[in-house]
Amino acid sequence: MTMKHLLACAVLGASCLAPALAQGKFPDSMIKLVVPFAAGGGVDQAARLLGRQLQTDLGVPVMVENRAGASGTIGGKAVQTAPADGYTLLFSAATHVLAKQVLASPPYDPQTDFAPVARVGEAALLLVIPPTAPQKNVREVLDAARQQPNAWTAAVPALGAPSHLATLLLAKQGNVKLTMTPYRGTAPALADVAGGHVQILMDSIISLQSMAKSGKVKPIATTSGKRSSAMPDVPTAAESGFPGMVYESWYGVWAPKGLADDRVLLLNKAINKAVDELSKSGALTALGIEPVTESVDQFRKYIAADVARSADLLKEAGFKPE
Repeated sequence: MTMKHLLACAVLGASCLAPALAQGKFPDSMIKLVVPFAAGGGVDQAARLLGRQLQTDLGVPVMVENRAGASGTIGGKAVQTAPADGYTLLFSAATHVLAKQVLASPPYDPQTDFAPVARVGEAALLLVIPPTAPQKNVREVLDAARQQPNAWTAAVPALGAPSHLATLLLAKQGNVKLTMTPYRGTAPALADVAGGHVQILMDSIISLQSMAKSGKVKPIATTSGKRSSAMPDVPTAAESGFPGMVYESWYGVWAPKGLADDRVLLLNKAINKAVDELSKSGALTALGIEPVTESVDQFRKYIAADVARSADLLKEAGFKPE
């Protein structure tokens, strides 16, 4: 081979190698998980578990950043407008995908302005009533609410959240017109149920199990398809005679729209692996979260079905976006 041929091969080889070198290894620097709610809540706890596991598996720092406010859309907007490089991700709950249904002027469309990456888990909602209330099951609660509608009020921690939608479903299943009082979060709603000021609260088992286990509120039923491993002694609403009363909160990860498919797939695989590890250790289950691993396409289809179902519930209830 002549020197001319050798030089030509060297130039060709360098040109082929250049794109690979330019792309580099992914990830090779810190990943930021944005949580659009305050630190210490159920979503934040789950995000920090996932972040620690991803940091171990990927070998890069994973930082959780809380950007609370505006029904989760402040954090959502921070991710939507971030570079689509896979280093800024959103960790949120089912509330995220309903921005168009519950806000009069949503800052984005959750289904078209983000890239779904992975669903991480789902959690049953827990129905609780005041500890002094005599009712022991769902049927007794609904019968009492039907007979004395003025004496039964349901607390709603956030409009459009799973807690709100599950309460709408409960009223529909029991053919009861419940008076609903909105609250700014779970903590004040839970305190009012414990004090007997409102009579019904449905919210994630993550948020309610501590007060329920201590007897400060009375657990009546969960809304999952099977009993929660976090509170196995509490029956499901389906077991209690309401098979249509199945509604779960869920958690997932999104990236900015436009993230390259190969990075979406890599992150999906990494998150699924991390969820498997957290499942084996029991860390997610301790929070009341049942681990979920699925493909990007499965997650996208799940979102579409969840939005359609939730939109129907809101429409039937005459809900008007604020």
